[in-house]
Amino acid sequence: MIALAIWLGVDVGLAQEGFLPHGSETPGGARWVVALDGSGQFVSIQEAIDQAHSGDTIFIKAGRYVEDVTVHSKEGLKVIGAGMKKVFIAGLERVGTLHIGKWPYGATNVEISGMTIQQHGGLGVGIFNGAGVTLRDIHVNGLIFSQQVQRVRIENCIVGGSETTGLAFADSDAVLVGNIIHDNDHGVSVGGTSKVELQFNVITRSLFEAVLVADNGQANIVQNTLVNNGGGVKFQDEGSGEIRGNIITGSKIGVAYSSQSNVARSYNAFYNNGTHEQINGVTVSSTPGKHSTTALYVQPQFVAPNRGDFRLKTDSPLLNVGEFAHLGALGPISQ
Repeated sequence: MIALAIWLGVDVGLAQEGFLPHGSETPGGARWVVALDGSGQFVSIQEAIDQAHSGDTIFIKAGRYVEDVTVHSKEGLKVIGAGMKKVFIAGLERVGTLHIGKWPYGATNVEISGMTIQQHGGLGVGIFNGAGVTLRDIHVNGLIFSQQVQRVRIENCIVGGSETTGLAFADSDAVLVGNIIHDNDHGVSVGGTSKVELQFNVITRSLFEAVLVADNGQANIVQNTLVNNGGGVKFQDEGSGEIRGNIITGSKIGVAYSSQSNVARSYNAFYNNGTHEQINGVTVSSTPGKHSTTALYVQPQFVAPNRGDFRLKTDSPLLNVGEFAHLGALGPISQ
């Protein structure tokens, strides 16, 4: 996982060597190069996006780009940076450095990868309208916000340092896989009628909950590692979903449910929480019929939790539990 490697201090930048000549044609469309030194077709990312047609690919060479970037009314566009540690995009004037979609115009099947995006005005990436938006191998210093977007996929990203929430979804459906989400007020919030799948994510050092599911939101939370957050997971209002195969440790409350929430749960590991599970403020173990018989209450045996390495040791008791080869986001170090 690229996000984990960078989190652990390993430079695995997605260096784009051998770019095709400017605007050269491929079966998938034209390929364009953005470079601050003038060696590409453009020196501005926004100019390249405006010039590109649906199905084109834009490569961004290393450098710090200070501009507001918007992608809209494009289909099948790919914007590929040279790597998280090589391409930096900082906003200039508006709230939100990168906008994908622009009311009332959306963007469809757009992929963004290989760069760092610095928030501006409290927003790093705003995704508005449209469908099929993928963020992969990017580092966002700030909030990712999605509103009325279908088929969002956020994979192998690092999201942290938001003034509010790391990733917030309103009336959207999304899949989050293999991300590191750290140092936000909330890690992930699922609101409105959103449906979000979370798998193999590490969420740590949230001021409040790692995952908040509110309104009529639905979250399926499977094999994630939630460590040292104010709270683990909170289902409030009529929030629903499932929570299976997770590790939840170091929170005031591991999982909090409302009486209106409908949540399936099994094979979650709890350790060193103030309270492991509550429903309407009452400890679940003292609520008849609410205690999960498959929950585990053992120390996970992380490799080096003080350094943020939440891989499991080979002698962890959380291997081969129930239907899972391992609980949590990261398997044993031998894998």
